[in-house]
Amino acid sequence: MPEYVTFARNVFIPVTNVCRNKCGYCTFRREPDSPEARLMTEEEVRPILQSGVDAGCTEALFVFGEYAEEVPEYRKMLAELGYDSTLDYVYRLCEMAIEIGIMPHTNAGILSYQELEKLKPVNASMGLMLETLASLKAHENSPGKKPDIRIRMIEDAGKLQIPFTTGILVGIGETKEDRIESLQKIAEIHEKYSHIQEVIIQNFMPKPGTEMEGNQPPTKEEMMETVRLAREILPEDVEVQVAPNLIDPYSLVKCGAGDLGGISPTTIDWINPEAEWPDVEKLRKMLKNIPLRERLPIYPKFIKKEWHGKTLDKLISSLADDEGYRA
Repeated sequence: MPEYVTFARNVFIPVTNVCRNKCGYCTFRREPDSPEARLMTEEEVRPILQSGVDAGCTEALFVFGEYAEEVPEYRKMLAELGYDSTLDYVYRLCEMAIEIGIMPHTNAGILSYQELEKLKPVNASMGLMLETLASLKAHENSPGKKPDIRIRMIEDAGKLQIPFTTGILVGIGETKEDRIESLQKIAEIHEKYSHIQEVIIQNFMPKPGTEMEGNQPPTKEEMMETVRLAREILPEDVEVQVAPNLIDPYSLVKCGAGDLGGISPTTIDWINPEAEWPDVEKLRKMLKNIPLRERLPIYPKFIKKEWHGKTLDKLISSLADDEGYRA
């Protein structure tokens, strides 16, 4: 059993749900001509950030559909906000979060080396799910889910010394061997660049209205096996993370998981809106006798290495204790 299990408090901000990918399991994406397609304004984002600060959150999770700029309707939305580049808009939102007192973690899909380099100074950490190295039917209409493209970005983040989150999605048509190869690739990248904070082992959940609504989610036994594999394959300094709103974490913690990711007291999980976040008291009950410890979106060792932009120095100092966890 671990000495403790970590988690962070965050606000989940779905900046845009316009996306070039059409994954077979996704309900986040909206068609650009749909009335539900959106690009959040600064006026919409600001009160969410403030409510997060008021609730004690330390992470602003900014999530975007990937390469929405390929969609003409989205470019029009962006222009109406006064921007001609999503990158510039992301940068402004990160600046706003820091001004309000909460640390940005950006997950914007595929980014180039130059885009990552620009965003690094205003992010505590960043992320991109590898998902799988396998070529799957679920991704056949998703150009951004090609494994080599995702590997390149994870490696670029390492070259830039960006504290990083990645992970695999379990149950989307991949085999056990695919999972092993994906975890081995993540381990290989980390051994080269030492920048991966955590690897999420996330269970697929079928959703009505998607191509994969009739598919079965992975069993508890499959998830336990995958967490064990992750803990065996990944370097010791990479944490294994599971999502406590998608699966009971206790059995997975016993198999080697040590982090529960970000939970939000004020916002829903926009990727899995049907799955409510447990609050901290419920998390404690779910973990039985295992203590919880709150962390920041940047892990303690990366604070010590100073792998964060100078714009975050004051905020980290005010939010972290002497060990680098939440004060």
